Amino acid sequence: MPRHAELTELAPPPGGRGRGLHAIEFASVDELRALQLERLRWSLAHAYAHVPVYRRLFDASGVHPDDLHSLADLSRFPFTTKAELRDNYPFGMFAVPREQVLRIHASSGTTGKATVVGYTQGDLDMWSAVYQRSLVAAGVRPGDIVHVAFGYGLFTGGLGGHYGAEQLGCTVVPASTGQTARQVQLLVDFDADVLLATPSYALVLADEFRRQGIDPASTSLRLGVFGAEPWSEAMRSEIEQAFGIDAVDIYGLSEVIGGGVANECVETKDGPTVWEDHFYPEVIDPDTGEVLADGEVGELVFTSLTKVAMPVIRYRTRDICSLQPGTARTMRRMSRVAARTDDMMIIKGVNVFPSQFEELVMADPRLSPHFVLEVTEHGRQQGIKALIEPHVDALGATGGDATAIAEEFAEAVRQRIGISVEVEVVAPMTVPRSEGKAIRVRDLRK
Repeated sequence: MPRHAELTELAPPPGGRGRGLHAIEFASVDELRALQLERLRWSLAHAYAHVPVYRRLFDASGVHPDDLHSLADLSRFPFTTKAELRDNYPFGMFAVPREQVLRIHASSGTTGKATVVGYTQGDLDMWSAVYQRSLVAAGVRPGDIVHVAFGYGLFTGGLGGHYGAEQLGCTVVPASTGQTARQVQLLVDFDADVLLATPSYALVLADEFRRQGIDPASTSLRLGVFGAEPWSEAMRSEIEQAFGIDAVDIYGLSEVIGGGVANECVETKDGPTVWEDHFYPEVIDPDTGEVLADGEVGELVFTSLTKVAMPVIRYRTRDICSLQPGTARTMRRMSRVAARTDDMMIIKGVNVFPSQFEELVMADPRLSPHFVLEVTEHGRQQGIKALIEPHVDALGATGGDATAIAEEFAEAVRQRIGISVEVEVVAPMTVPRSEGKAIRVRDLRK
């Protein structure tokens, strides 16, 4: 493997900051930028030489890998979107012969043809290393029992966490999703220290604990590492209070590597630190493609710096956030992903995101965190119906408070989001629970 793509051995950072930390996490900004430029030059050349799609895209844009003289020059290169991955299904984006690909993951393909990603042995080693680094940042330590409730299989969540935790020296419980009652039993019987799951499934587990008459906060859990879907600070508080744990955010996507592209540090909880020695981030204006300055909100874009089987150049994630200066590490942080452009609904000219409704739901103590938005269409008129669910003890014996709850929630939406919605208060525990990513929107339009 080329020198630039080799993994540097773990080394004690300056000041002996702790076992398992990587020296590059505390390098100077100048050292980090120099490493990024070296690796970026290799990645562009690797993609151009070995992926015909990238050769055509670069040539059409009038750029060549040799044109990269500074990190700012990356803005001259074309973007990659899911369209390129789908159009070249299944293996057209690979930069190595298929025989050198040791593993394949793929998206569900629910919104179109699946996107396929491949990994060489070096890619798998790098993925395990950055996931290990993520777990260390979250506060996980060797010897901890890590209960992995991310889905296994073609979805990257479960296996990424599994191998990262094993590399750190943890005991892994590969629970995957489903069989929620049994998961509660295993969490209790095995005295798990760490839970890996989607935040919405963590709340499903909390409900199951209570259904079984067990206080979720009575377990041995110390930490939760949650990701794979946007979640709010209010949901973090709900999870932390329910389980009595520290809850941190992990970020990733299969097209870039999987989980472990970025992770929050438990000592700051101020947004995931991007592991910039392997993934170069940009934030762009989603309409113009212009690169925005750090601190400005836009669409997150990633370029892989060390991936061999399937490099990605300026991949548009569709996630909306900003880049912030590093705090617990030298590398920059992502602000919490506020929304995805994929999830955006335009209702009567207003851009609407499910995360806006989540904030309002979480702000009302009478409501459970589970809700569904139904997008409807009557003639040329489009609208949203919000199905919200109260806590079991939030309604009186006659259920008469439901009308007041619905009216007050509709007014909150009108004030905060600027649209009128129909609100239906459904019976407690009737909104479907998801064992993976939460399904917040049902599109009922023709």
